[in-house]
Amino acid sequence: MSELSQNFRCGIGYDTHRLAAGRKLVLGGVEIAALRGPVSHSDGDVLSHAIVDALLGAAALGDIGRHFPDTDPRWKGASSKIFLEEVRRQLVDRGLHILNIDSVIVLDEPKLAQHIAAMSLNIAAALGIEPSQISVKAKTSEGANPDIAAAHAVALLSGSTA
Repeated sequence: MSELSQNFRCGIGYDTHRLAAGRKLVLGGVEIAALRGPVSHSDGDVLSHAIVDALLGAAALGDIGRHFPDTDPRWKGASSKIFLEEVRRQLVDRGLHILNIDSVIVLDEPKLAQHIAAMSLNIAAALGIEPSQISVKAKTSEGANPDIAAAHAVALLSGSTA
């Protein structure tokens, strides 16, 4: 294996949830006033879920469903902060370090710009990294899919699982 592949590991993550009236909208651990929120087993935080999947993928540890299955009552209504903290522990145990995370949320409404900094702070705190290591962006679907919340994430780790 080359030195480069031993030192850097990249993973991608994606999550989506259907939106429904009367549900809380939580993104990056920030509760946002909205008429609709995600239908999900846990808190439905698509941003945190995509980041968890990106980190697990970079570490070759499977996906969020393997670690936090929606068939397990322990995760019913659970805060995704718990998922981030557990993945952090698994990375530390394997000698892996988060270099950076880039993410994008796709949501038609509400507008998210005023919440981006708080999302970055929450995620950084849960992962034990600096907010400057996290990029959170928000986009709309331009009306193509107004009934979902989705997020994409890419994570870069350093270290080796060998």
